[in-house]
Amino acid sequence: MFRVILTALIFHAIVTLPVAYAQERETPSSRGQILLSFAPIVKKAAPAVVNIYTKRKEVVRAPISPLFADPFFNQFFGNGGLSGMPRERVVASLGSGVIIDSRGIIVTSNHVIEGSDDIVAVLSDKREFKARLMVADPSSDLALLKLDVKGEPLPALPIVDSDQAEVGDLVLAIGDPFGVGQTVTSGIISALARSAKGVTDYDFFIQTDAAINPGNSGGALINMQGGLIGINSAIFSKSGGSMGIGFAVPSTMVLALLRNTQADGTVLRPWLGASYQDMTPDIAESLGVAKPAGALVAKVMEGGPAEKAGIKVGDVIVSMNGQAIGDIQELKFRVHTAKTDEKTVFGILRNGQRMEKEAYLQSPPEKPLRDMRTLKGNHPLSGLTVVNLSPRVAIELGLDAETEGVAVSGAAVRGIATQFGLQKGDIILRVNKTPITSTRQLESLMKDRAYGWNISFLRAGREMGLSVQR
Repeated sequence: MFRVILTALIFHAIVTLPVAYAQERETPSSRGQILLSFAPIVKKAAPAVVNIYTKRKEVVRAPISPLFADPFFNQFFGNGGLSGMPRERVVASLGSGVIIDSRGIIVTSNHVIEGSDDIVAVLSDKREFKARLMVADPSSDLALLKLDVKGEPLPALPIVDSDQAEVGDLVLAIGDPFGVGQTVTSGIISALARSAKGVTDYDFFIQTDAAINPGNSGGALINMQGGLIGINSAIFSKSGGSMGIGFAVPSTMVLALLRNTQADGTVLRPWLGASYQDMTPDIAESLGVAKPAGALVAKVMEGGPAEKAGIKVGDVIVSMNGQAIGDIQELKFRVHTAKTDEKTVFGILRNGQRMEKEAYLQSPPEKPLRDMRTLKGNHPLSGLTVVNLSPRVAIELGLDAETEGVAVSGAAVRGIATQFGLQKGDIILRVNKTPITSTRQLESLMKDRAYGWNISFLRAGREMGLSVQR
């Protein structure tokens, strides 16, 4: 049922794309035009935007005395050194979501529902529905929810092509800021392909000056035809409120998520089989390139689509299907929102010459096999579940598809490794100066009765070390 719903939705969205931007843009030419209202658009769009209420349980330890909660005493006793019995508390939060299928499918921001035990969607007419998490995708900061509507159709927003948007276009942001109830704000698109570090793995956003505040996350950014062009995700703020710089995940990423979600809820995005390096003025000058734009190919995977297309190390990818590529983040976004097994044309520069290469993107392969193992024993990595990295596994863990080695895929809550701070996504590089190449090798090394362990691991591109003596 899930696959049928998504397929039908995508077909409808693709069919309606040209209609959304068929009219020519015009600036107001009279006072009467300036006084025109957004009300007709809002009346159609607002019912499809919902409030998302979430609850989660967390365990906290209260200090034996309020005195020990003082930062001065924490210097000597530590935060948990003189704490009382653990107790459970319920933490509630709120956000927004958008109904994209009348059968009850909602798209929202992943950070709105992350870690939640209970999710409720409240419609603009005050109806409430329990929501079930279908897909959580931290890489794009998107999530899909399913409401049990018992066959009752709900109002839905059509998804339009965000690639057709231009800087200066009027947009509306609809959501539930500060929990005051549904609100609508207006503005323009301030920038496209804008960076907002740390929000998603793609760092590719629509920027708008329409007021977006806490609680707007997951809400709709719509164009003047009432089509969904983005999911409001983040703001730049020094005060916590709107400062006119808001970021929305483009609707093309929403369509890609629907298209690439598997029956088990995992997301498999298209794979080119190459790693890249950003162009700098020095690199551009050395390659005889006029300006530092594009992505320099640093590595080509054997047997991957890039190799089959004839793309080589040292090529500079400057366009994809006719769209200019400004940097690595834009290339990753374009690749991961493309379709697999369809011809994709890459414009490249090689030795100062412009040429085109045709590639057929594919789902990332699982080679080598993941060989997942849970480490046991009296050693610092006990309780970790580790896995061999392949392009598919790397993407599942939110890492670059070309990452190689052995990574942590999970950790026991009460395991020894958790106490030392190791966590999901860490890449184990070396144990006692021995490079780690497989889970089997790592398990064998940790079973050796060493006098101590010097462990190097990679986290978010930064190498870290752990030294433990018996």
